[in-house]
Amino acid sequence: MQVPLYQAKAEFFRMLGHPVRIRVLELLQHGPVPVRDLLADIEIEPSSLSQQLAVLRRSGIVVSTREGSTVLYALAGGDVAELLAAARRILTELLVGRNELLAALQQAPSSPPPATTTSGHR
Repeated sequence: MQVPLYQAKAEFFRMLGHPVRIRVLELLQHGPVPVRDLLADIEIEPSSLSQQLAVLRRSGIVVSTREGSTVLYALAGGDVAELLAAARRILTELLVGRNELLAALQQAPSSPPPATTTSGHR
């Protein structure tokens, strides 16, 4: 039985839904990076990084190669970098909208609190 496209997309975004995985993908946008450099930039335990890299490798969006004793990680394709750039644009637009709303709220005169009435008294 084939998985519906919307479900496959949801699983893909769930796989991306971890801050360490997103950071790894950002660091790999400019080319292969040795594990030691990923560890230095992300500052997490090696076992945690290894676990997150394994998720990315299993998904097929990250590949690893060995050069001597060094393991290099790289994006499997350029589309991931485009996806990260699109996410950045979307977040920027959302934040600009929120900042505009915040500015409007701060400039609007404050209205007095609603009057309260005492029930039963006339």
